[in-house]
Order: sequence, then C-alpha cells, then structure tokens
Amino acid sequence: ADQSNDSEVLTRENIKKALNVPAGYTVLYLQGGASLAFLIVAMNMMRSTKKAAYLNTGAWATAAIKEAKNAGLAVTEVASSKDKNFNYVPKGFEVGTDFDYFHSTSNNTIFGTQLKNLPKVSVPHVCDMSSDFLSRTINVTDFDIIYAGAQKNLGPAGACVYIVKEE
Repeated sequence: ADQSNDSEVLTRENIKKALNVPAGYTVLYLQGGASLAFLIVAMNMMRSTKKAAYLNTGAWATAAIKEAKNAGLAVTEVASSKDKNFNYVPKGFEVGTDFDYFHSTSNNTIFGTQLKNLPKVSVPHVCDMSSDFLSRTINVTDFDIIYAGAQKNLGPAGACVYIVKEE
C-alpha cells in the first residue's frame, strides 16, 4: 500500500473533522506557502468584473493586495488601519456586491491584531488564516476559500492548506 497516499487522506480528513468542514468543500495542500496563495487566490477568484475588495490590516494583507494587482485585478481597499501602523482592526466598513470577491486576513501577528468577528459579506469571501488556523472555532460555510501557510502551526514551511468551496 502507498503509505504517503494514506497519510495524505488521513491528514485531509483530520482537518475536515477539526474544523467541521461540511460536504461541498475540498481540503488541498499545495506548495508555495501563503505568499504564493496571494496570487493563486486572485487568479482563481477573478471573474468578469476583475475587481476585488480587500481589508488591509497589515503586512500580509498589503502583500496580498500587491499580488492581486499583479494578477490584473482592480483592488479596492474597503478599509485599512495603515493610518495608525496597523494597530487596530477597522470596523463599520461595507463591501459592495460589484466585486468578484472580498479578501481578509484573520490575524496579524506582526502588529498583534485579530479579527474577532469575521465579516459577513454578500460576495465570495477569501480569508488568509495563516496565523490563527485551527486556534478557534470558525464557520467554514462563511468562506469560499480559506488558506493558511502551514509553517506557523500546521506543518513545514513552503506548504499551504486550502479549504475550497467546490462550487
């Protein structure tokens, strides 16, 4: 028997169990870490409008915005805490329905901020959970893609776990 394949299946099943991932979502492990995910997400979520909304809460969100722009998206920062060196999480912002997707970063370890209440939006929601993946209960169905660089709390550097809504 191919033990590596058995381990891969078991690892995916354990992630699904730990986060109560419902049917209709796939768990993937890909190379490149979260930094490559910034571009992968933008390229895969881009639709006809080629517009994306980003919540800018720090260095990782800023890097994700840069890669979305590199992918050819028109990026709107719906809110940012850059004005105070990212030491707070913006509140009271709205995300319109004319975007291909909304991107948030759930935790900012560099500046010590975390989205305690993840925003509910009417467009597909993508969230970088690299810094707090598996550290709290989340409702996976609130997201279309969750990704997390594995090196912080899940596995070796250079790997990234994705939870992707199949539709």
